[in-house]
Amino acid sequence: MDRIDRAGRVIAASPAAVYGALLDRQALEAWMPPEGMRGRVERWDPRPGGGFRMILTYLDAADSPGKTSDATDVVDVEFADLVPAERVVQRAVFEADDPAYEGTMTMTWHLVPAGDGTEVTVTAVDVPPGIDQADHEAGITSSLANLASYLERAD
Repeated sequence: MDRIDRAGRVIAASPAAVYGALLDRQALEAWMPPEGMRGRVERWDPRPGGGFRMILTYLDAADSPGKTSDATDVVDVEFADLVPAERVVQRAVFEADDPAYEGTMTMTWHLVPAGDGTEVTVTAVDVPPGIDQADHEAGITSSLANLASYLERAD
């Protein structure tokens, strides 16, 4: 089965502003963690072939045990392709002992002008089978809502 997880949202910010928030370390820490999590970037190299390592910590690990430890998900992300104000392609690998989380997931952030804002569509392929599709899409939707709040507040 060729699974594609996706979510989208129109954000009241220019494609350049959205692209900037995808490639700014402090911005990413602020908006990327979905509801119920906080994030910290350990390594940062925003160029094609570069990437980042993010530690995502569950605020309540009792309801959502992590992939890396009881309370955390650690993900290493490579920037596979960067097209200013149009697209960011990330290759993500979770640090986990469970083979259900093995593999490299590719997430593509598409940015398309939409009136005074930007339609942001995120697609994920090669998602590890241990990640539930509905939960993953809800997480992406939550991150997009955070991104919208972050950028719309900045204007």
